[in-house]
Amino acid sequence: MSEHGQKTDVVIVGGGVIGLSIAYALSREGVPVTLLDRGRFGQEASWAGAGIISPGSERPTRSPVSQLRTLSARLHEEWAVALREETGIDNGYRRTGGVDVALEERDEHDLEAASGRWREEGIAFERLRPEEFSRVEPALGPEIRLAYFLPDRAQIRNPRHLRALAEACKNRGVILHEHAPALGFGISGERVDSVLTAAGPISCARVVLAAGAWSGQLMRDLGVSVATRPVRGQIVLLAPGATRLRRIVEHGKNYLVPRDDGRILIGSTEEDVGFDRETTPQAIAGLHELAARLCPALRDAPIERSWAGLRPGSIDTRPYLGLAPGHTNLFVATGHQRAGLQLSTGTAALMADLLMDRNPSINLSSFRVDRGADPSEDSFRS
Repeated sequence: MSEHGQKTDVVIVGGGVIGLSIAYALSREGVPVTLLDRGRFGQEASWAGAGIISPGSERPTRSPVSQLRTLSARLHEEWAVALREETGIDNGYRRTGGVDVALEERDEHDLEAASGRWREEGIAFERLRPEEFSRVEPALGPEIRLAYFLPDRAQIRNPRHLRALAEACKNRGVILHEHAPALGFGISGERVDSVLTAAGPISCARVVLAAGAWSGQLMRDLGVSVATRPVRGQIVLLAPGATRLRRIVEHGKNYLVPRDDGRILIGSTEEDVGFDRETTPQAIAGLHELAARLCPALRDAPIERSWAGLRPGSIDTRPYLGLAPGHTNLFVATGHQRAGLQLSTGTAALMADLLMDRNPSINLSSFRVDRGADPSEDSFRS
């Protein structure tokens, strides 16, 4: 890594979808960026997720959470086109629409509450009676009591998107270092002057910490406390043959995502097991059983493979975005939980604003690192 020992403008620690997206956004503005990852780019939670993109709000909302989701949804559509033009890689962005379903009475109440929020935000939806299910998604099963159709829900293919981002960053001059963990930081007062690696220090003007579930450990070295505990999510990939889904199907925090090739993703668990990325037979069987309840034709569909990722938690449902307390040039972008890929484009745009000394388009006080918990905000899915 001959570049080490030289100066760069911005060092980004963490090469998942958040770090790659920030690097891409900055490189489009001509900012010299070095991107480090402890392993291979995009191979942790970013690769493991389902790639669901929730629709944005059509009406102005005061909720920073909704504003970030809306910004991200718009930019995902724009970035899909730009990345394909720059790299030739189709990241699989498709506005397939989605169906939110209820299996129990409690689920119905939750969906009714959600529909009220959709209505306030101007998100398009349609309530479906059981006799109308087949018009939108013929594969839905008889146990489903209620369904809502959201025509603007979209998806992307995580591995393709990550590959496109890495290729675009490389083409734009971002210095990319895989298997290069940050071992510490050079500090002068309230400034981080360098990032320490096995190959030597990298001097820089600014640092962005976007290391997902590993961010908390790195921040402790800087005297900053940030809760980013790992939350394991297990996912199953089915190869159902002739059985096809037309729409993304969501039941609470679980989902079925149809791919263009006919395969179907089933996810996802939420498990507090530390840094254990192993899958478990019980969780895989439970996800397959849920898929069969939602769509009975999937009961005998073979499992092609399964895997798990470690999402970075936070103290509530929101990520951490902004300056690290006690530092003048250390920025944080982590804690996205289930929504790293979904919120990556908007996060990148906001962080680019901060790093370019512009006023962000969204008030980031609700995302600051030293905030108190506020569980009242709505959560995201990915």
